[in-house]
Amino acid sequence: MACFLVPLGEAVVLTVAKKLAFKKNTDSVIKARLGNLEKMLYGGSFLLALEHVYHGEVIFYPPFLSAMKTPEDTREMLHEMATVGVSMAVVVTAIWGIAELIAHLINKKQEKITLQGAI
Repeated sequence: MACFLVPLGEAVVLTVAKKLAFKKNTDSVIKARLGNLEKMLYGGSFLLALEHVYHGEVIFYPPFLSAMKTPEDTREMLHEMATVGVSMAVVVTAIWGIAELIAHLINKKQEKITLQGAI
């Protein structure tokens, strides 16, 4: 129903934190890596929002989420956000972390090979 809002919220918080943390340092490897997570979160949220629009769960008039029409539906929506939305955000962040770790290990191995070849 509204599970896409949790990764979207994480993406917005990440964007604001990144802008505040890297005000002066515009060329940073960490900033670029966080940008990858940002893109994954925004992209996934966008695709999920499209899917929810297609299924009629997101509507273009107030209350914008069909699950907010009745208190029972709202309770179910909040439960879905707390379970499915949070787990999606955690999984996307974990996959990003694993990908960054693998990239770091590959780069470290390449540096070691390059240094051994220089001796």
